[in-house]
Amino acid sequence: MTGPPAPSTAPVPKTMENFDRRYANRIMILLSGIVIVVMYIEGMLTPSLPTIQRDFGVDTAQVSLIISSYAAAGVALSPVVGKLGDIYGKRRVLSAVMLGYAAAVSVTGFSPNFTFMVAARTIQGIGLTIMPLGMALMREEFPRELVPRAQGLLSAMFGIGFVISLPLGSFVSQNYGWRVTYHSAIPFVVLLAILVILFLRESTYRRPDTKVDYIGAGLLGAALAGVVVALSQGQLWGWTSLRTLGFLGAGLILFVPFAVYEIWWKNHGREPIVDTHMLRERNVAVTNTVLTIVGLGMYVALFSLIYQFEYPLASGGYNTTFPSLNILNAGLQIVPLALAMIVVAVAVSFVVSRLGVKPFAISGAVVTAFGFYLLSIASNLTQALVYETVVGAGIALLNASVINLLVLTVDPKDMGQATAMNNVFRNIGGSVGAPIAGSLLATYLLTTGPHGGLGLPSHLAFEYAYWIAAGITLLAGVAVVFGQEVLGPARHPKFAHLPTLKGRPRPTAPPPSGPKHPVPGEPLSSGAVR
Repeated sequence: MTGPPAPSTAPVPKTMENFDRRYANRIMILLSGIVIVVMYIEGMLTPSLPTIQRDFGVDTAQVSLIISSYAAAGVALSPVVGKLGDIYGKRRVLSAVMLGYAAAVSVTGFSPNFTFMVAARTIQGIGLTIMPLGMALMREEFPRELVPRAQGLLSAMFGIGFVISLPLGSFVSQNYGWRVTYHSAIPFVVLLAILVILFLRESTYRRPDTKVDYIGAGLLGAALAGVVVALSQGQLWGWTSLRTLGFLGAGLILFVPFAVYEIWWKNHGREPIVDTHMLRERNVAVTNTVLTIVGLGMYVALFSLIYQFEYPLASGGYNTTFPSLNILNAGLQIVPLALAMIVVAVAVSFVVSRLGVKPFAISGAVVTAFGFYLLSIASNLTQALVYETVVGAGIALLNASVINLLVLTVDPKDMGQATAMNNVFRNIGGSVGAPIAGSLLATYLLTTGPHGGLGLPSHLAFEYAYWIAAGITLLAGVAVVFGQEVLGPARHPKFAHLPTLKGRPRPTAPPPSGPKHPVPGEPLSSGAVR
């Protein structure tokens, strides 16, 4: 496939003097709208899982496939879509993705059975490629000085999306059914797709001579799918059954031909789907590692928290109206976490440039882990609501800061691939985290008392989930230590020659001599290292 002709001149990096503020803000508004709509759908879906489980007659481990299939598909599609954005233009590819997502959302609400819904959710996973493309477009249009603030505000939009979507989506789902929530989202998804087509400009950074590694992407997606299916169905099939071990073994074994093919592809002068050169960049590796770990921990904890808000007191939950599963209450009870995310993410966006990424990211990991620990010892609903705000604050500290390690290191012309690969790692964690939580809740069941034998998880299941999430998040904090600072007073030397936010050069070390490592926003010179 041949890409469009390369631009005759190198794109001019955006600066405080030449960037189009109105257009950059337009991108932010569109991305914000997309976040809110996606969060409306996902915000309704998570607290509706017990109802969907009951409607289709499946168990807790099986229903987690609704989450993990979406994430697994997003993982497989992200590198392909990101590379296509770099080749053909991010706006063109984003338009196609939005239309595909709209189609998938339209059919999911009509699912006649559980198998159909999982298949529809798998197709809907293309929606996970929207934000990497949008972030890459945003990085191109904002000057470097404003990127941390834009990233922080975008992180806050996820919190705003939670605040809007959880009560609204849960209200619609509680009173009219989860299917109606899907139906009500269709006009907004279609409208946003049209707005993207009409009002976004095409990206100026492209790589028209690059070919897409479709086979590598397919092998990666199949390998991950095997692992996810084994984790999701292990409790139902038995952890030592041939089916569980078969799917797990097949998934792990597929990583071998994937690695071999990637080496062959690269040796033939082509760019593999997993760009090892980019992965070797320290900040890229650190960001991918951190967000993989955080995604795993978050999904383990949030999946468990939703069920705890809906299950009865006898099983360690906080629902006093059992056997009625109250979706609306569960949605409302997640709002404190989202509000904490909004406040902290906005605050971080205004100070991270002066203080640096690492202090906020490490603090965020510690705070989040402490919040998970507090949730594990919470004895009533009030405590759980207070402790989840600690978790929300920690997540915001971590997410709003650490992404800057990636976007301020990678060259803009590679940003589509870089953000897509980051999305892959983030969702690998998420696709594994949900089945782990589902398996815990399906394994540790109540066996005594008035609700014994009803298939309800015991309090021990929730404790284990939060302990696992806390330990995992602390590992993310350790990983941040190995990153190279790109902001604040301890800025890494390779960025030292760039101006500060006030336009004055830093009095630290000059740019390193020898071959120049590409600086975000600058065209590559003949001696640049790639």
